Amino acid sequence: MRYFIFILVIFSTVNYSAYGQQDPQYSQYMFNTLAVNPAYAGSRDVVSATALFRKQWVNTPGSPATGTFSVDAPFKRERVGVGLVAFNDRIGVTSTSGVYGSYAFRIRLKKGTLALGLQAGFSQFKADYSSVVLDQNNQYDGAFVSNVNKFMPNFGGGVYYKTDKFYLGLSLPRFLDNGMFKKSDAAVTIQSYQSRQVFLMGGFVVALSQDVKLKPSTLIKYVQGAPLQMDINANVWFYDVVAAGLSYRAGAGTLVSMIEIQATKQIRIGYAYDAGFGKIRSIGQSSHEIMARYEFGYVKAKILSPRYF
Repeated sequence: MRYFIFILVIFSTVNYSAYGQQDPQYSQYMFNTLAVNPAYAGSRDVVSATALFRKQWVNTPGSPATGTFSVDAPFKRERVGVGLVAFNDRIGVTSTSGVYGSYAFRIRLKKGTLALGLQAGFSQFKADYSSVVLDQNNQYDGAFVSNVNKFMPNFGGGVYYKTDKFYLGLSLPRFLDNGMFKKSDAAVTIQSYQSRQVFLMGGFVVALSQDVKLKPSTLIKYVQGAPLQMDINANVWFYDVVAAGLSYRAGAGTLVSMIEIQATKQIRIGYAYDAGFGKIRSIGQSSHEIMARYEFGYVKAKILSPRYF
């Protein structure tokens, strides 16, 4: 199993003939948008803080575990949004932690708001390869001798448009393809770097009745050399208090069920359960994700309708 986790880490980062998804996976991406698109900063028109924890493939030793915290707020009569995202993503003997600050310039249009966003920050990649037990005799292997500790500054950008009932966003969170590590021997050279990834997201809400609303959404992820991945989601809101939904992750063979509760006017909580199919089922059958959001400065007169995005 340790060999499997190491191979999974390598093939998610190497560049010799293979590429892979590197950014953390979020099933509740629609509640954690600032982590994907910096132009989202300030779009909820209040100070909003969101925490999310994800444990993937719970029965697999060394499986991915991700924690994210974000906070954002509007300024200058909601024409500017600022935000901060901190995260830690662990898989096997590797971990990536980082902090990014976001700035969004918001342009009010006739029916909605267009935001242009930038982010800048850094991540720290660590790999404790020397801790891997190769076999019962712990025989020498040059690939597992040296550890990695790499500081990687980066910046990115995005565009986000929303109305009360529709949103669309496009982002490139990292412009730089920082090198992470390089290992060579007589036969092969393995080089790892941060791949640029593009995210396209969109969604809308439609009333099925006075008390029931349907909220479909999608997130498309692209990285050079890897299969295109698409999350297709539909949530149904009841009385603007409870939502239940399903997602299908095309390209990964994953079905996600989720529930969201607007506990108070300021507190929202969510839970997602991922069930894998096909080959992914042999790795780990399930993943769990918990989300909590708190919004400060709630003013009743300011909130004309519930925020679905």
